[in-house]
Amino acid sequence: MKLIWIAALSFPVLVLIHAQNAQQQPSDSSVQKIKFVTVDRDVKLEVLDWGGTGRPVVLLAGLGVTAHAFDTFAPKLASSYHVYGITRRGFGGSSIPKPDGNNYSADRLGDDVLAVLDSLKIEKPVLAGHSMAGEELSSIGSRHPEKIAGLVYLDAAYGYAYFNDKSAHGDPTADAADVRSDLDRLFSPVSLDERVRLAHHLLETSLPRLERDIQEGLKLSQGAPNTTPPDSPTMQAGIAIRKGVQIYSAVKCPVLAIYAVPHSIPESMEKDPARRAQIIADDLVTTSAQIDAFQAGNPSARVVRIPNANHLVYQSNEADVVREMNAFIAGLP
Repeated sequence: MKLIWIAALSFPVLVLIHAQNAQQQPSDSSVQKIKFVTVDRDVKLEVLDWGGTGRPVVLLAGLGVTAHAFDTFAPKLASSYHVYGITRRGFGGSSIPKPDGNNYSADRLGDDVLAVLDSLKIEKPVLAGHSMAGEELSSIGSRHPEKIAGLVYLDAAYGYAYFNDKSAHGDPTADAADVRSDLDRLFSPVSLDERVRLAHHLLETSLPRLERDIQEGLKLSQGAPNTTPPDSPTMQAGIAIRKGVQIYSAVKCPVLAIYAVPHSIPESMEKDPARRAQIIADDLVTTSAQIDAFQAGNPSARVVRIPNANHLVYQSNEADVVREMNAFIAGLP
């Protein structure tokens, strides 16, 4: 498997293999209404409305793509629910504010979703998010659970959505956020006991874990093409979002978490059978550890494992995802 190093340091490795496929927007063959909603000063978001009746369901796409990623999937839900999709700031037809300050922090992105709900008077929806959208789900589910009926993580409950501090190998983006948080507090007005605790956590836990992440990125970069991603406002927005990851633990609402475990590995990404087998085995271990941690932190959550599914699980295993979502939503108050 050959991955660009910057990508390997941005997401769990196996998740990345399929995330690049999501960069290609599906053809807009579904019928939806498009509107733009102001969520912040000089910031408007593209909102898709696929129609339908019943409980509202709001779809949030992974990093780098727009709500049109759900153009094929959304109509399958619209037969039972009123389905919307939101394109986050920085992408597609949504505004691209400067990548500075807190313009792209996880809570800022979560607040954008809440602003859309308020503007369109969408009451108590189910939020379903893919991949990096897990951070928006956790931001809302931990801070404003009263605004929603439930959360559906579509291969999205990784370190940026639920931080496992006991993990030996974590998500590099979340681990970097953990180090930044420790350093910020270490150099702020805190008690001596807290300063000592933070120093021990940095030296014994958060810094060694981030070092392991970087070492893994170095191994993955060996033999990869020496390319530089094209600089653009959208690229800068994506970088700002990765830098804006925050640390979340349990949420306070009903949860369905669907994981691809282990992820399928296309032959085009790794032709060596032995290497493929090792990648799959490593993914099974690391993803299973994250699942177990998420389940322990959210004991009432419904967790579903789909073996050998694509990271784009709502595409590769559409029928399974629709079935699980229907069952989950049917059980909500």
